[in-house]
Order: sequence, then structure tokens, then C-alpha cells
Amino acid sequence: MLIREIDNELFNSYSDDIPNFLKKIYAARKITESQLSLKLNNLLKPDFAELDKALSLLEQALIQQKNILIIGDFDTDGATAIVVAIKSLRMMGAKKVNFLVPNRFEHGYGLSVKIVELAIKEKQPDLIITVDNGISSFDGVDLAKKSNINVIITDHHLPNKSLPKANAIINPNLTNCNFKSKNLAGVGVCFYLFSALKTHLKQKNYFLKNNIVLPDMKEVLDLVALGTIADVVKLDQNNRILVKEGIELIHKKKCSLGILALLEIANKSYQTANTDDLGFYVIPRINSAGRLKDITRGIQCLLTDDINDARRYAKELDELNQFRKKKQEQMQLDAENIIKQKSYKKEFAIVLFDDSWHEGIVGIVAGKLKDKYNCPCVIFAKANNILKGSIRSIKDVHIKDLLDLIDRENLGLILKFGGHAMAAGLTIDINNFSVFKKIFKQAVKNYLNNKIPTADFITDGNLDGENISLDNAKLLVNSAPWGQGFEEPYFFGNFIIHEQKILAEKHLKFRVQLIDDHRVHDAIAFFQNPIEQNKALMVYKLSINSWMGNDKLQLIINQINMPE
Repeated sequence: MLIREIDNELFNSYSDDIPNFLKKIYAARKITESQLSLKLNNLLKPDFAELDKALSLLEQALIQQKNILIIGDFDTDGATAIVVAIKSLRMMGAKKVNFLVPNRFEHGYGLSVKIVELAIKEKQPDLIITVDNGISSFDGVDLAKKSNINVIITDHHLPNKSLPKANAIINPNLTNCNFKSKNLAGVGVCFYLFSALKTHLKQKNYFLKNNIVLPDMKEVLDLVALGTIADVVKLDQNNRILVKEGIELIHKKKCSLGILALLEIANKSYQTANTDDLGFYVIPRINSAGRLKDITRGIQCLLTDDINDARRYAKELDELNQFRKKKQEQMQLDAENIIKQKSYKKEFAIVLFDDSWHEGIVGIVAGKLKDKYNCPCVIFAKANNILKGSIRSIKDVHIKDLLDLIDRENLGLILKFGGHAMAAGLTIDINNFSVFKKIFKQAVKNYLNNKIPTADFITDGNLDGENISLDNAKLLVNSAPWGQGFEEPYFFGNFIIHEQKILAEKHLKFRVQLIDDHRVHDAIAFFQNPIEQNKALMVYKLSINSWMGNDKLQLIINQINMPE
């Protein structure tokens, strides 16, 4: 177990009105006081390469009422980006705006040739806007352009050395892009484009001339928050502003009715919803549609203005999610059995495939194995005569860079790939599985200089009894949002255990008392059996349990280490 190191210079630089409890947490995350400000006017300005080209195309499309088609990805980031694009364009007077999402089983990822052919057949677009995809869609862009369709790519995935020949590309990760934060999710890039379009059109008196109410782009920030949380991008100051503002809309019930319906079906309150609630209860239900069928139901749920429709869609998504859970549990069990049969010892990477696995769920299983074994994990599923794989990586291995290297050194081995530092997708020929497995494992080993990384849990140290308090739990809630790059603080301590009972047949509810302290606290450990010993070293976070209008401190236990 590691303890975050506090930057004393930063600690001493903070204002006196910040409690010492928070100063230590902020200083351990290397956050300056100015970066703590989450006011909307602190958002970065839209300084994107090729922005002017995109704005000009969009302006003409609106003036001439062109047929605009949004093509997204089949996850929550892609779904929210589609809804942001459609709502924004409609607020700006677009009458012919529609969406199309690839079915992962028929069309594959991105602006493929197949999805462009379908778009031409069914939608006859004049302008295609990709959201959360497109940066690797060379053939699809070429087909669209040959068919006299203009293309604007909005994406956040890392580009290759060459770029598709779109009319404009909006991506903070382009080498010539000056936008300071490279951590935007796909929905964040989309939000910035349409915010810039609103400003551009306002300067040209477009709204006044066309008798259109000036759009308030804040109205879509609930969707921006949801997609940003879903894609687990780094919560730098810019992303934290977007997420904070979006969650406040949910608390005020000024959000997508689909979000309200999904929280409702999960028995979660919109008034207290936080990043965990959205991450554990809303996002998996939307993703289930994209994993098992297509994400259209999720988009319709987020887009509808009718609460009854939203509840009906939410019910369908909930049922899909229950099915997804069962498939995932079986795949994880299969994967663990394969690992056991091969007498698994600590390895640099895990690469697995089974004929029965579902390609929509391989990413979740890869993530679970990555967390357990602390190494990059690739899980493949069969799709016709190819294998479609999903990779989840650790912080020590930039997986997109590694795939670039493997592809350069082994031409033709990988048919297609894309992604970013921590996650990627790829396809290979079914006959090349063993070759890929060997090459991938060796590449990870070389990347790590033959040193297997350790998976130490990082905490903010131990707290004395006085600091394990409801007041400090409230300070942490008010300092949200927490997430990737601004991790919620966990602490550790030696506790005496009291009054254990099992909730819902799987969670342990009990009371704990810090050794050498008289105070006793409520605690809960999810998916935990009763503890035999009466003492243990525990890793925990401070939380608030609200019931019948009363707030009470509750420790959420992450790890329980028994004394030897």
C-alpha cells in the first residue's frame, strides 16, 4: 500500500479558508488553488485546428437547410455526443438533422464504408458529422466525399500519422491543435464545436435574422457530464467544470428525461446523484444496448421529451443490462478457468479467446482481468472469419503507442486498430491468434524493460478518530467531482469490528471502531462475506448515508486485510 506524497510547497500556498484536511488531499494531487475553481467562465476557449472550416460548413448547412446526419459510436460517450449534436442543431434552427449508429456486429466501428453506404441508402445526407469516431476512417470518408457528401470529423481518439481527407477535423489530439486540454471525451469535443457555432452565428446576427431564440448551451451539459464520466477520461480542471455543471443540472431536474428515468429504475435519487451513481447505474444500462444490439435505444432514451417514453426506454435498457450481466459473469468465469488451466503465473500480458464469447462484452471482461492481474489484457471474440478484440491497459503501458509499434514491425498482423492510452480495439485474422499473442506479450515485456509492474493501492494515509467525521465527508462531497486524474481519497486504519450482518445476500453491513479511539462508525463492504476476526486493517473512504432527511457518516470499505 502506498501513501500519496504531499507537495508541501503547494500545501503552504493554499488560502487559509481551505481546511487542512482538504489542503493535504489537494497537495497530494498536485493541484494548484486556481485549478480548484470550477466556474463555467474558467472553461478553455475553443482553440481547435480547422474550427473555422467546420463552422463555415455548419453555417451553410443551417442557412440552406441541408440534410445533416450525425454518425456516432456505440457507447455512452458516442450516444451522448449524438444527442448533444442533435439538440444543439435543432436549437439553432436545423429542420433536417438525423442520426445513424453503426451496429458493431454488422458495420464495425467508426465511419466505415458499410455505414456510409447505409447512410446514402436510408438518409441521403448532404453533410455527415462524426462524433466520438472518424479519426481512423479513411475509406469511409473517401466514399462520402466521392458521393458529394461533406464530412466533419469530431473525435478525441489519437490520430495516426496520416489523416482522413475530411472537410474539417476537430480533435484536440491533432499535432497542430492548440487546445490546451487533450483530455476531452468525444462528447466534450462535440459540445465545444456547437458552442463555438453558437458564438459564430450570434456574431453574424443569424439568430436575430431568423427569429430563433438564442440557444443556451448550458442546457446540454448534463449529457456532456454523463459522456465524460463514461469514457473515464482524465478529470483535469476543464473536464471537472463540465462534469460539475452537468451534475448540477441533474440535481435541479433540468436534464435529459432519460437520465431521470434511468436513475429512477435504479432506485437512485436525482437530487443526490454523483459520478459514482452515473458510472454504476446509468452508464452500464445505456452501454448494454450498444454491447448487445445497437445503441439506438439509449440515444432515444436520452433524446426524448416525453417522460413515459423515457421510462419505457429505460425499462428496455434495464432488461438488456440484466442479460449483459449474466453473459459477463459467464465470460469472466470462462476466462479465469483458462488462466487456471494454464497454471498462470505473473505475466506481462494476458491474451485470451473463446468461440462462445460475445464481442460486445469483451471490453468489460478485459477491464476486470486487467484490474485483478495488473497487466494489459486482450480479450477476443469471433466475428465471421476474424477476431475482434478489446484491450484494457495499465498506467505503465500506453496501449495505442504499443499497437502502433506492433503494426509497423508486423505488417498485416493487425487488420485494424484504434484507441488511446488505456484502452483500444483491434481486429486480427482468426488464424493469427497464436502469433499475435506471442508478439503482443513480448512487446509488452520489452515496453516495460522486462520489469513486471506492481499494483500498489494508493491512499491518502491514515486518519485519527477526530478526522473520521461527517463534516469531512461533506467537505469531500462538496469538492467533487472526483474521478480519473483527480482520484477520490481513500484512507486506511486498524479497526475493531462490531455487529456484522449481510444485506441483499451479498453486502456486509457492520460497525467499526478505530483502535485507540472511542467512536464507532457505520461501515459497508460490497460483495463481502462476514469477517471471522474482530480486528482488521481496512482501506476505506468517507461517505454520507442519507435516510429520511438525516445524514450520517458511513465508511465504504474497499479492502480488508486480516492480521497474520
